[in-house]
Amino acid sequence: MLGDFIYCNPTKLYFGKNAMDGLNRELPKYGKNVLLVYGGGSIKKNGIYDKVVAILKANGKNIFEDAGVMPNPTVEKLYEGVERARAAKADLILAVGGGSVCDYAKAVSVSVHCDEDPWEKYFIRFEEPTCETLPVGCVLTMVGTGSEMNGGSVITNRKAKLKIGHVFADEKIFPRFSVLNPEFTYTLPKYQMVSGFYDIMSHIMEQYFSGTDDNTSDYIMEGLMRSLVHSSLVAVREPENYEARSNIMWTATWALNTLVAKGKDTDWEVHMLGQAV
Repeated sequence: MLGDFIYCNPTKLYFGKNAMDGLNRELPKYGKNVLLVYGGGSIKKNGIYDKVVAILKANGKNIFEDAGVMPNPTVEKLYEGVERARAAKADLILAVGGGSVCDYAKAVSVSVHCDEDPWEKYFIRFEEPTCETLPVGCVLTMVGTGSEMNGGSVITNRKAKLKIGHVFADEKIFPRFSVLNPEFTYTLPKYQMVSGFYDIMSHIMEQYFSGTDDNTSDYIMEGLMRSLVHSSLVAVREPENYEARSNIMWTATWALNTLVAKGKDTDWEVHMLGQAV
């Protein structure tokens, strides 16, 4: 392993068919006001929304909603979310969805108590938070980005034609907890499911093809890739194969939770080219 590094990942994961039980364990640790963040409404169709709301109410939480988070969330949506969180006096942001929803929740978290423009501060100057941040929790419904266990946030500015990712180093920006139930991914359309597979693959390869030393991280990534290829082929044939979907979910998390990046250069050039396009 070349280079010196520090490794810390503070996110607690609840994984499996009973993972939602983790919400009951975590919610008492936070204040009354919860900003519930989600996307276009698919969680209302598949029943996940009702399950989350029932648990929030059972824990005596005041629920404030921020719906409509789009893929590649925009800076305009970020500004809207900041205002919603401020109006709610949110004590916790609970993101229910895929990577874009989790990314967005983290961007709101670092911006609520910041007087500066978050786009300029975090995505142009790449500064770390200098103000109080809100804790974030995630209930994952689509796998691919690994956002459920890292400090990354990607925001799009359409006017400037920029899509920029900021991987925050501050441990407080990582989700405090994430709920990973592979069954929640069953209802994804095939296109989105397969897109997630390629997202995971790209994360592994970006890190793998960097550096030249005989690196423990490389061997971990080779194992992750083998698992991904095998389980993805099964999932395409059998979308509700729990073993396949659970292994894919686990692989996605470990592909980008900063572990396999240790000892690697990881310039992420391919991602930056893709974001520019």
